[in-house]
Amino acid sequence: MLNIDIDAIREKCLLPSTFQRGRAYYRQRRVRSLRLNRKDLIIEGSVKGTRTYNVKAAFDHHGDLVETDCDCRAIKRYWGPCKHIVALLLTIMEHDARGSFDGLIEVKRPKSPREATDRLFELFGQMGQWEKKTIAMEITYEAGEDLEREDIPAGYLYLKIGESRLYVVRNIPNLLKAYRDGQALEFGKNFTYDPAVHTFSPCDKQLMDLMTEVYEVQDLIDTASFYKTNGIFSDRRMALTDAAARRFFSIMEDRSFNLMYGGITYKNIEIVKEDLPIGFDLGKVHNDLLLAMDLVEGIQPLTRNGQYILIDGRIYRPSEKQRTGLAPFYSALTQAGSRSFRFTREEGERFVSEVLPHLEGVGKVHIRPELESVMVRGELHTEIYLRPQDSGVGCDVKFVYGDREINPFDSNGEAVPEDASILIRDLKGEQQILDILNEYGFSVQPGSAHLEDEAATFEFIYSGIPRLQELAHVYYSEDFKGYVTRRKFSYSGGISLNSQIDMLEFSFSLDGIDPGELGNVLGALKEKKRYYRLRDGSFLNLEGEDLREITDLLEELDINPRDLSGDKIMLPKYRAMFLDEHLEEAGIEGFSRDEAFKDLVRNITKPQELDISPPPSLKDVLRGYQTFGFRWLKTLASYGLGGILADDMGLGKTLQVIALLLWDKEDRGQKPSLAVVPTSLVYNWEDEVKKFAPELKTLALVGTKEERMEKLKDIEGADLVITSYPLIRRDGDELGEYSFRYCILDEAQHIKNPDSQNAKMVKSIKAEARFALTGTPMENNLTELWSIFDFIMPGYLYSQTKFRRQFESPIIRDRDERAAKRLSFHIKPFILRRLKGDVLKELPEKIEHRVTAELTVDQKRVYLAYMQRIREDIEREIEEKGFNNSQIKILAGLTRLRQVCCHPSTFLENYRGGSGKMELLEDILDDALSGGHRILLFSQFTGMLAIIKELLDRKGIEYLYLDGSTPGRERRELVRDFNAGRGDVFLISLKAGGTGLNLTGADTVIHFDPWWNPAVEDQATDRAHRIGQDKVVHVMKLITRGTIEEKIFALQQKKKELIDTVIKPGQTLLSKMTEEEIRDLFAG
Repeated sequence: MLNIDIDAIREKCLLPSTFQRGRAYYRQRRVRSLRLNRKDLIIEGSVKGTRTYNVKAAFDHHGDLVETDCDCRAIKRYWGPCKHIVALLLTIMEHDARGSFDGLIEVKRPKSPREATDRLFELFGQMGQWEKKTIAMEITYEAGEDLEREDIPAGYLYLKIGESRLYVVRNIPNLLKAYRDGQALEFGKNFTYDPAVHTFSPCDKQLMDLMTEVYEVQDLIDTASFYKTNGIFSDRRMALTDAAARRFFSIMEDRSFNLMYGGITYKNIEIVKEDLPIGFDLGKVHNDLLLAMDLVEGIQPLTRNGQYILIDGRIYRPSEKQRTGLAPFYSALTQAGSRSFRFTREEGERFVSEVLPHLEGVGKVHIRPELESVMVRGELHTEIYLRPQDSGVGCDVKFVYGDREINPFDSNGEAVPEDASILIRDLKGEQQILDILNEYGFSVQPGSAHLEDEAATFEFIYSGIPRLQELAHVYYSEDFKGYVTRRKFSYSGGISLNSQIDMLEFSFSLDGIDPGELGNVLGALKEKKRYYRLRDGSFLNLEGEDLREITDLLEELDINPRDLSGDKIMLPKYRAMFLDEHLEEAGIEGFSRDEAFKDLVRNITKPQELDISPPPSLKDVLRGYQTFGFRWLKTLASYGLGGILADDMGLGKTLQVIALLLWDKEDRGQKPSLAVVPTSLVYNWEDEVKKFAPELKTLALVGTKEERMEKLKDIEGADLVITSYPLIRRDGDELGEYSFRYCILDEAQHIKNPDSQNAKMVKSIKAEARFALTGTPMENNLTELWSIFDFIMPGYLYSQTKFRRQFESPIIRDRDERAAKRLSFHIKPFILRRLKGDVLKELPEKIEHRVTAELTVDQKRVYLAYMQRIREDIEREIEEKGFNNSQIKILAGLTRLRQVCCHPSTFLENYRGGSGKMELLEDILDDALSGGHRILLFSQFTGMLAIIKELLDRKGIEYLYLDGSTPGRERRELVRDFNAGRGDVFLISLKAGGTGLNLTGADTVIHFDPWWNPAVEDQATDRAHRIGQDKVVHVMKLITRGTIEEKIFALQQKKKELIDTVIKPGQTLLSKMTEEEIRDLFAG
């Protein structure tokens, strides 16, 4: 028996009307053609509506319904079964009651050993009934008329199938449709093809699959087109393209078939994987060479690329080497209509040197004795002569074979006596020389080659000549040696901070170089040129080790060589820390630094030494590392610089910023700052400010556009304006009219895409200094880091193009450690990153906060539909039975709404939309795991945990799982394994893991859905926050905004003291709620 009944079907329907219409269809007997797939336990049927719909229901081996589907439009628009599915399920119930599906379902509890034995023999007895017969197939391939034409088929297929007798397949499309759909097809009184009874041999099945694939493409075209076409199928034959023909022959390599070609039918022909039996005859006629080829007329290609060839009643599949080598010979001979080639005496040497080696790979070559006796294979000796020519290089080349010298640049060629031997030249060796000269840009002149380009000349001198010397004898004149001059340099410089213009002053000089040429020399260094050509014409080699660090420094400073005409170069002061560290790390001496420069570097790199105290009201609140962070932020701000506070989550990044805002208000007076935060954190920020610095006035820009614009009128009186990333995109123009003290981004990874509207809008905000808060300043690539730096200090990491060229490409593509180190020098002063384990040495605390998620559009539609339905049901229940007698109904309704908040798929089988809470969870997981945290994740619903498992599997995150069904011994093993380091996430059902477990291996706790009794949540949290825990435990409670969860959470906070003292284990918040509170939960 199948596990399905009317109540179960009704429960699955989103609306009562769906079930009623489906039942009406069932009663009207609109379900036709019920079909059973025994292997997969799928029951399909056709339901007659406005048209005929294909419907299916799948069951597992225990008889449970696991999936339904229909091709109607409603199934894609709404969740739950459609009326057609309801009609099918009711029909299945009727057939199941008659015993139509007996034997399909596994017998879980046999009534007696005898019954189990009888059932075993019955099942094995049925197996023989389902053994399929392999039917015979005769295949005939008719080759096309002209392979060169792409507008006609390469060939056609004809089929015969049957058992003892073969029947002509007169309509191939009908056979393929029957094969695909598992339908029977009658061929005659004595044979009906039935996929339930018949099967094909493995080779024939491959062919049927190929033909079905072609058929489905044709069927798709016909379905989408107004006009029907018969281009591929013509009843009893099927046309094949050249590509399809190649696949056909590949399948036929394992069996024989019939071939029709040129009016001749070859029966039971086979494909042989051998090279073609081709031969060549090379002889001499007077002073000419004559090449003849065998079997030209007998070669008949069956595919355009010559992969399959018919010769003398056999189909060959030659090797790739023969096929590619034969192609030019075959093409030339067939076009010429001849079986031979004739070469003159001059062409003969080229033929034997260039073509003959390839010919020997195609087939056997017979060289006649009179020719072989005059062929000589010479040994190549190359001589190269270099000389100055104009401002470049002149080059003469000789290829020497014994007493013969060949000038490759002489267009007239050499005079060779007619009775001379035929020289087989080393063309490959000759070409190597010419390729090198061509690579460096030599151009051919009568009798020689010339290189004029200056840069190419230098490259040729320093890298080209050594390469030529490995292959040839290289000679050059005395005056050519003077082209290269090597020099070593000494240098000096200075750095100072000019407080009047708030810029760095940088000076630099190279001893021994005329000041008038210094800019050009440094320009060449900055451009990473390998040389500089001095005014006297000599080359200055710039590749010495003594200049490499200076080259890198100039590149990092982005110095324009034209700026070197003066005594000093002006640089932004944010370059100070990099300059100082680079000079120290590279060991570059000779640079002086003034005191103002030294103070700037020291204050930013060692803020703990500054005499800056936090605001008095926060002095006892801030931990030591938070005081350090406050001083670091304040120091950067005092110099007009920005930074990234990248502390681990839970270390109080928000509090450190609040301390900065409060200090500035007390010291400098009131001026608004702007914080851009994720939507779910707008109110969190407001709450944090009220908690730690109530004297700061906040302005949260939320609500409609009109409401936000009205609030903006009060901006000048606010200390902190809080908005969200979605709203900054809408209000950016208005906010851009104000000048803020600070612009602060929380979860700054929201601008990791520099082309996003988020990034563009926040970068347009005017502020004295900018700060970014994020635990993950880089998640996927270095461009994300660049984008955040482009916000805090535009231009600091250069343009995006230069950053990619100078850092991202070398680091990611080439794994360039030197580039990575240089980038670290740049960013280190402006990123403050502390981990919990590094700064919390005392007993760790438990940090809790609520994280808010938004319903997705699809999820909200489901939530509102169920809210309306449940509200009406509960109102009716209370009216009929009274409040006290309606508790079960109320609890069921609340539970259903909470499931929707988690994910509608927990109970809606066909729901295809998303879940806001799942999206939020995915972000939290990425952030936490990238920071090295390990997580306990609790949920009341095991169905929700199953969905989360799918997410973790998809992201490749290792996890453990525990619920109420986990045996006690296995529970202990799981706990031991997790604390030993196995898994990053531990999924636990709330009731199963709320007590009795020690899970100090985790430092992050996520409550995916709120439980009625917060004490139960606290107990679950204490699995991690207990003796033995050496990390701060970060607890997050995920709440969906504007839903029942938010109201329950607010009620929990309101009655927390009462709940802690009154509600005992096993009770729920619901049992202590008044009727008024219950009604408020369901209020709109």
